[in-house]
Amino acid sequence: MASTGRGSDWLVTKRIELSEINPSQVSRIKSPVILRNFIFSQDYQNVYRLWENAGEGIHIRRSDKVEEIKKKLERDPDLFLVAEVDGQIVGSVLGGFDGRRGMMYHLAVASEFRQQGIGTLLMDELERRLREKGCIRYYLLVTRDNPNAIHFYEQRDWVRMDLYAYGKDLI
Repeated sequence: MASTGRGSDWLVTKRIELSEINPSQVSRIKSPVILRNFIFSQDYQNVYRLWENAGEGIHIRRSDKVEEIKKKLERDPDLFLVAEVDGQIVGSVLGGFDGRRGMMYHLAVASEFRQQGIGTLLMDELERRLREKGCIRYYLLVTRDNPNAIHFYEQRDWVRMDLYAYGKDLI
């Protein structure tokens, strides 16, 4: 990891040079993509806005509010990643690990940066970190109204499971 001079708590997780990205995917990316840990004080508003503008696939709920994200960061701060191009957050992914299984939430890429490999970079880095924690399997939820995401995941060896997903509010 390398510091970028933005402060001691701002560490670059991974800097991906253009030469490392599939040439068919870099038509609009003119600068390196930087993957790094989410930093609440500087990133929350930008990531929340990214989620709001992500389209049909990201449904913002109570668990995405300030106090809930702060709680999440107490548990797995290293599993919340952002992707930057020229200092602008263009993607994010939120992961979780309970000691047995992992979960991926809110993989989002700004519309003008889609189809350029950023979602795959974020997912690959999250998977690497989950493996380091000993995670052998992880899950994600995709709404039926998001065929682009379904296609994205199926192209990356995700398999739809034949089960029902349930939720229950506790508060």
